[in-house]
Amino acid sequence: MTRAFRSWGFGACLCLTGASPCGQAAGIYTCVDAQGHRITADRPIPECQDREQKLLNPSGTVKATVRPPQTAQERQAEEAQQRRQEEEQARVAEDRRRERALLARYPNEQTLERERTESLQQVDDVTRLARSRIDELLVQRKSIAAEYEFYRKDPSKAPPALRQKMQDNQDAEQAQWRFVRDQEAEKQRINGRFDAELAHLRPLWAAAASAAQPAAGAAGGGATGAGR
Repeated sequence: MTRAFRSWGFGACLCLTGASPCGQAAGIYTCVDAQGHRITADRPIPECQDREQKLLNPSGTVKATVRPPQTAQERQAEEAQQRRQEEEQARVAEDRRRERALLARYPNEQTLERERTESLQQVDDVTRLARSRIDELLVQRKSIAAEYEFYRKDPSKAPPALRQKMQDNQDAEQAQWRFVRDQEAEKQRINGRFDAELAHLRPLWAAAASAAQPAAGAAGGGATGAGR
């Protein structure tokens, strides 16, 4: 292999593709070109624009590595990687924001369970109203059925208004039962949400309690010292 050293006068600044002509850091550049020749120069080496170049200190140690310009594909890959990193950072920041909000809303398990109970109680209240409405409809049904007694032998002779009244009553009852079932599903959803938040918060509460203990100990030690 051929080893060569090239030196250009600083007064003759030549523009090199991919390199700043006169703003390079002082030092010695070295590389191995495509033919396997090691080249050394006092500025970026044109023959090695497509490969790494080492920037050496006067002592010969590596000061920096000068990488070749990126291809379009490499730039796209780097940009994609940067986007993924930014998205991950945003996700982590959002998770931490949510954790702070949860801790502020639920400083302890008792607070969370109290809110769970209140949420379930609201569902129970509207469910109780729906069941009361069902009882009312059943009472009305008995009255309508009593009117049907006149047409027991031939219900087809019942007046259209009476038949419609019975149909409306049955439809209303079914609607109330659907509402009751929906509220039962809502209670399951509420319990699921609070269970998930409880599982998420327990380690956060534990970490907060651990962090508070040294602070409390330091404060106590300071008070004892002051008392002396």
